[in-house]
Amino acid sequence: MGTHVIKMPDIGEGIAEVELAQWHVKVGDLVVEDQVLADVMTDKAMVDIPSPVHGKVISLGGQPGEVMAVGSILISIEVEGAGNLKASDQLVKEPAAIKEAAPVVLAPKVEAAPVVESKPAAACCPAPQAPVARDADERPLASPAVRKHALDLGIQLRLVQGSGPAGRILHEDLDAYLAQGTQNARSGSAPSGYAQRHDEEQIPVIGMRRKIAQRMQEATQRAAHFSYVEEIDVTAVEELRAHLNEKHGATRGKLTLLPFLVRALVVALRDFPQINARYDDEAQVITRHGAVHVGVATQSDVGLMVPVVRHAEARSLWDSAAEIARLATAARSGKAARDELSGSTITLTSLGALGGIVSTPVLNLPEVAIVGVNKIVERPMVIKGQIVVRKMMNLSSSFDHRVVDGMDAALFIQAIRGLLEQPASLFVE
Repeated sequence: MGTHVIKMPDIGEGIAEVELAQWHVKVGDLVVEDQVLADVMTDKAMVDIPSPVHGKVISLGGQPGEVMAVGSILISIEVEGAGNLKASDQLVKEPAAIKEAAPVVLAPKVEAAPVVESKPAAACCPAPQAPVARDADERPLASPAVRKHALDLGIQLRLVQGSGPAGRILHEDLDAYLAQGTQNARSGSAPSGYAQRHDEEQIPVIGMRRKIAQRMQEATQRAAHFSYVEEIDVTAVEELRAHLNEKHGATRGKLTLLPFLVRALVVALRDFPQINARYDDEAQVITRHGAVHVGVATQSDVGLMVPVVRHAEARSLWDSAAEIARLATAARSGKAARDELSGSTITLTSLGALGGIVSTPVLNLPEVAIVGVNKIVERPMVIKGQIVVRKMMNLSSSFDHRVVDGMDAALFIQAIRGLLEQPASLFVE
């Protein structure tokens, strides 16, 4: 038997060090070739580190959140044969140095199917369960969606028995816990929703969350933000969208409002090239771009990501719609490539589906503008002396006042307003 040492690879782009975001294996795990061992975080994206060999993990070279130099030892695997460990290689950290109980370590991959209790074919949820006793600082395994569901329900995850692989808590486990609480209530027990809570949870800011925090802080410290909000009558563009979906949806795909907004950005920017720009404040250089590369802010399990619709100026509505959908899926699944998450010249962000009438979006440096989309609501409006019901939507946009003057920002948003309220003008050359 020998030892195969995997070092932190050179990911390119002149990067000398990366952050170890999370492990997918632990000491003692058997791994196969191409299995993902760890995720590392660069300035731009999360990158998977796969195994080049079959073998058994004998030591890990770092903890999640640790910044590691390119070329440093990442992991050691026991393999058949001589392996690749040389006498000159530094020894890796002993397994004891890795805190495997650290709250940020995710569940290891389990190759074998989990053992489940036999149950009737019609059953859909685990049987009601008693609360589990965990330490207050123990972080049970659960997906972000399950954690949010538990928070909405007021359930402490440390009290829930997990039925998934490695004890991972599933949505049906929350249902079972609630069912048990209902039985307790019927038997006279105090409802758990009114019990005092004294638990605390410390979450290390690492990986994507650390990068988001750094970028947001940098943006607010370096750029001179100002916001401009305008309401837009989107009745006509929504009618056009519904018509196009009815006529072409089955063959070309359904259109959301986003492709129309992208098109409006493209057309409006022709008259405001100073807004389709990136500002290098260290070199004191503004670069105005002819190409419109639209970043579309997308929420994923690991945080906010901004995949880029490249050359939006050359795309039709359906082409933009397909690319937005493709990029959003890639970002949410963690499959977006580094070049798909960089190079935008202006960003579009939308919280409309969640409601809200005004927001103050933070710039995606080094860009100088971000256009925010708010909720569409029906409101009575006065048109030609008559009160009519119209679909109204606010655009809440932010600009870098070092580069964009207030009047130019207002005129730019008014141009977008005019295009969306008279949607035929989106396609007039």
